[in-house]
Amino acid sequence: MKLATFIYGGEELVGIVADQVIPLRDYSSMEDLIRKGLPDDIPEERIPADEVKFLSPIPRPAHDVICLGMNFADHTTEAARFHPTMVRENYAVYFSKRVNLAVPDKGIVDSHENVTQKVDYEAEVAVIIGKDAYQVAAKDAQEYVFGYTLLNDISAREVQTRHKQFYLGKSLDGFTPIGPWIVTADEFAFPPMIPVRSYVNGELRQNGNTSQWIYGIEDVIEDLSAGMTLEAGTIISMGTPAGVGMGFDPPKFLKKGDVVICEADGIGTLTNTIG
Repeated sequence: MKLATFIYGGEELVGIVADQVIPLRDYSSMEDLIRKGLPDDIPEERIPADEVKFLSPIPRPAHDVICLGMNFADHTTEAARFHPTMVRENYAVYFSKRVNLAVPDKGIVDSHENVTQKVDYEAEVAVIIGKDAYQVAAKDAQEYVFGYTLLNDISAREVQTRHKQFYLGKSLDGFTPIGPWIVTADEFAFPPMIPVRSYVNGELRQNGNTSQWIYGIEDVIEDLSAGMTLEAGTIISMGTPAGVGMGFDPPKFLKKGDVVICEADGIGTLTNTIG
């Protein structure tokens, strides 16, 4: 099932996306829907999809997005070539992204030319936590997964490396496109084996599969929840395969007007223009 947040009649709503959009008016937000669960009876109201404006499925995350760095072996190699400090040793690399407002599918990503000249893309599958998770064993992790979406982990590379950590370089306003919707976990096997790709101006740049994650969802939920509560609605972005801009020689950073498409089978496409 595809679940989206959208504007209709001047009102922000959540609903089911099928041939048409089915508004679920009893919920105040996507987080509210995640916490309460889907209704037993689907409403009869239908809205043509071309009459709504889709937002990011979780436009204003309650917490920073949790991200994994270098969770694909091939991306670990290209990252280390770009800057020697960007290495993964024997543990997962975690960082977070501040997201005041997630950019939706077809939204514009501000290039922040006053701050960076090295804007990069990273196509990632993100996991949405379905219920509060604390001290969850890996064997039970599947029970805490609500669904999946696409996230483009936009990065200002020279800011990222200059500060010796990832937070600032990945948290500029508009640097987190998420969408186009959440696909519920029951649509996929667990652990998921989802092909994920990215294109820049039609050129295939990344082509990986979530089966290549070094640390899987079960590892990550067990690791994180050992000492912190992952509240329902938490977004965990699971890392990107090789082929990002910094991985080329010379690097292929983004410029104004570039169109980036992130794509994952079974989820959809997330298309954004650099502005």
